[in-house]
Amino acid sequence: MFAGDRDLQAAVADLAEMLPEALRPLAAVAYDYRWCWEPDAAALFGAIDASRWERCGANPRRFLSELGPAALRRSAADPALVARAGALARAVAAERDRPWRTADGTAAAPVAFCCAEFGVHGSLPVYSGGLGILAGDILKAASDLGVPMVGVGLLYRTGYFHQRIDASGMQHEYWLDTDPQRLPCVRVTGDDGRPLTVQVPVDDEQVSVQVWRADVGRVPLYLLDTDCDGNSPVGRWITGRLYESNRAIRLAQYAVLGVGGVRMLRALGIEPALYHLNEGHPALGLFELFAAERAAQAALDDDAVWARVRRRVVFTTHTPVPAGNETYTRDELLSMLGRYADTVPLSGGREAFLALGRIDPADAAQPSGMTALALRGSRQANAVSRRHGEVARAMWRPLYPGRAPEGVPITHVTNGVHLPTWLGAPLRALLDRHLGADWLRRAEHEQTWAPVAQIPPAELWAARCAAREALVGTIRERALAARLRRGDPLDYAAAAAGGFEPARLTIGFARRLATYKRLHLVGLLPERAIALLGAERGLQFVFAGKAHPDDRDGKDVVRRLFELKRAPAVGGRAAFIEDYDIPAAGQLVGGCDVWVNLPRPPLEASGTSGMKSVLGGGLQLSVLDGWWAEAYDGDNGWAVDGSVDADHAAQDRRDAVALFDLLEQQVLPMFHDRDADGVPLRWVAMMKRSLMTLAPRFSAARMVAEYADDIYRL
Repeated sequence: MFAGDRDLQAAVADLAEMLPEALRPLAAVAYDYRWCWEPDAAALFGAIDASRWERCGANPRRFLSELGPAALRRSAADPALVARAGALARAVAAERDRPWRTADGTAAAPVAFCCAEFGVHGSLPVYSGGLGILAGDILKAASDLGVPMVGVGLLYRTGYFHQRIDASGMQHEYWLDTDPQRLPCVRVTGDDGRPLTVQVPVDDEQVSVQVWRADVGRVPLYLLDTDCDGNSPVGRWITGRLYESNRAIRLAQYAVLGVGGVRMLRALGIEPALYHLNEGHPALGLFELFAAERAAQAALDDDAVWARVRRRVVFTTHTPVPAGNETYTRDELLSMLGRYADTVPLSGGREAFLALGRIDPADAAQPSGMTALALRGSRQANAVSRRHGEVARAMWRPLYPGRAPEGVPITHVTNGVHLPTWLGAPLRALLDRHLGADWLRRAEHEQTWAPVAQIPPAELWAARCAAREALVGTIRERALAARLRRGDPLDYAAAAAGGFEPARLTIGFARRLATYKRLHLVGLLPERAIALLGAERGLQFVFAGKAHPDDRDGKDVVRRLFELKRAPAVGGRAAFIEDYDIPAAGQLVGGCDVWVNLPRPPLEASGTSGMKSVLGGGLQLSVLDGWWAEAYDGDNGWAVDGSVDADHAAQDRRDAVALFDLLEQQVLPMFHDRDADGVPLRWVAMMKRSLMTLAPRFSAARMVAEYADDIYRL
């Protein structure tokens, strides 16, 4: 059905040869990430060999190939386990055989979803945070819904950085090499059996790019890789590291993703019906589409050719923050991409190439940016929440002279999350009993969630307590290990194991540690924070997140937070979880009672971590920005004012006071207001309201259906 099928079938056959006959169905499962949203899959692999499964990073391809003979014999002789393996393999195979939504195209003409990162699963380390995890959720939902799609990204050989925090709270970064031969992906070959490659001119080199395929259910994800024989060391490094600090290398990455992505699909024989540029990183591919249209329509002028290109492209902008809308000087662009610019048949040559990325094309002194280029080259553009749409229209108004902000052609499709991936296990078991057969296939519809109102409060509270207890066990283990590793005093290290309580109100804050996310508000009123941690009927905090290696201010936020650890109550009631990634995110969003989000308005475009928290039965305490500005109804969580204020210091102080007022006066009293059976009825009522109003509206199924019906169709 898709390019690389032959390579995938060969890889599955090779893996199957290593397994006993009874376990061979798992070989096909290992090469299809559909397993990761099947409810029994991870438990099945863990039942085969829990220690090896953990050591392999929940990578089923590596896991099955590293199992020892004893484990294989024992598992193959276990009828119950073999039956589970067969059921899992049949479920995954059945999904691949379901029909596509014909209204959205065909597998021969899919949507090409192009993004710099994809967070499909922790075992495929080509993501950093929210943008990538959202992209992974989009591929998963497209597979579920049958929307014909292929993903286009980069295979980073060292991925994003890993994080360690020292005793002072300073972040340190390190990178680990990834061997793609041990990942659940295959290198795509041509008819001659040799690795298929395309060429991309970067700087003074013709860089060879090979292609890997990882399957996300029915959606193939094609990953471009420059670590090829024949490339220079610099050429091989282009796809070395996600969000590389070197600006020239980042430009080269964008050329490989955009230009190389279009060339790769052509070489694979895939002719997309539409290109979806997810953020500006792939925007250079527009020039490749222009060149193809020019070759086919030589008599047309540039404007007419661009009109034909725009019919095939849509664009999603994800942030108003400057770091997400990079611009480059003339010299930077021409140094890396001048040779490529000379191959693009634009009437104005290099000047036209540069002008298309400027706010004012006529101003040669302006830098060029990927977002401006993507907006100019797409027929439809969208933001990722209602409020972000308003912000984006005002922000990019200069690109559309003479238009009022409301006339700027940027709409919005509010983000959503993939329910089967992020639904907490205790809550999923409960909902499976109460929402009817096959309810997840109807989860984007509000009526599906109506039976939540009738769930006995004690049952819902029991599921919430089970999720919290599992998280507390994880916090104890990870925090203790981290404190011992960085040489903290033994009493402080031991406090992590003994201080966190399974029944205590647990507050989570886990985000990318950019300063506008405002984690520092938690420590702005240290006396109130410490009092809440030390109170008998108080709370416990769990934090996580990474600052970009070049973001000194973001790193300093964590360092200043660590200064509070000297207070006696802090050691056992507050923990920072290092190396935040997809597995850690699943545990945190599933286990916290309250998810706190404190962005500086209006810089939060969406904020999908809170949506995930809903699916664990968590409640939101968030600034009215991003998704929460359209989600909050007064009864499904708590809100902090989302007004814009130029006086950041005054705003921070005011919002910190609002945060602690809510915790002290509303959140804690509601949590501890119990009936005779120990159930907090008002709290459970808010949980029900949260699930019923938020889970269907902010699901990836709703989001992808909206893209398919409102954005992709002409």
